[in-house]
Amino acid sequence: MSGMAPWLDTAAEPALAPLPAPTLSQALALLAERERELAALRAAQEEFLRAVSHDLRAPLRHITSYGPLVAELLQDAGLQGEALAEAQEFLSTMDQSARRMGRMLDGLLALSRIAHAPLLRQPVALTALAHEVQATLAAQVQGRVVQWHIAPDLPSVQGDAALLRQLLAELVGNALKFTRGCDPARIAVVGECSADGSVTLRVQDNGAGFNPAQAAGLFGMFQRLHRATEFEGVGTGLAAVRAIAQRHGGDAQATAVLGAGCTVSVRFSA
Repeated sequence: MSGMAPWLDTAAEPALAPLPAPTLSQALALLAERERELAALRAAQEEFLRAVSHDLRAPLRHITSYGPLVAELLQDAGLQGEALAEAQEFLSTMDQSARRMGRMLDGLLALSRIAHAPLLRQPVALTALAHEVQATLAAQVQGRVVQWHIAPDLPSVQGDAALLRQLLAELVGNALKFTRGCDPARIAVVGECSADGSVTLRVQDNGAGFNPAQAAGLFGMFQRLHRATEFEGVGTGLAAVRAIAQRHGGDAQATAVLGAGCTVSVRFSA
């Protein structure tokens, strides 16, 4: 083209030579390298699990075991009145913190197992599974009025039955916990199948809810939207829910109104 700057004349540029396809030996070498990397990751995972299961728990056991002995020594030493009460409060805080850290380690272990356990896919009937979970949590509702609604026509999904049971147990357990002050508590398990074949499962409750502005961090590890004095827990349950959903090619999200309940939705891909 007349007047075109030479550096804009793409026709004048030499064609790039195609990259040579890898040979069979190169492909096999690359595959072997990836297998070595995967083996190294698995070894690191096993080392992490060993450390969490044993090494990190030993100091916590010492704290929880020796705390009561220190309390006895303080009494034997003649500490009395406000000084004794203050020392006992310190020891109680120390014991509670150590036990809380133990539960956090349990959560880390559970999340690690979810991420690395073999995924045994099979047809799972969600209605039957929801009833199983409800039965296992029956002890938590003794003395309470809980109105249950488990949809009789929940779709089936292709998934790992054990992981899906854990997911439902976390969601229904959360609903029971956060409806503790409701009379009656209302908990529903519903869902639908979309045109693209994906399945959405929802667990709804009329409990404490939360501020929607804080929803972004809800599924993070150790994230809590309520004080520990209000509701127990260390903030690992919903992180496990999201991890299980992601292992099934899906995701999880939550919507709520503070003081008016919560809905957690889990989508499973087709």
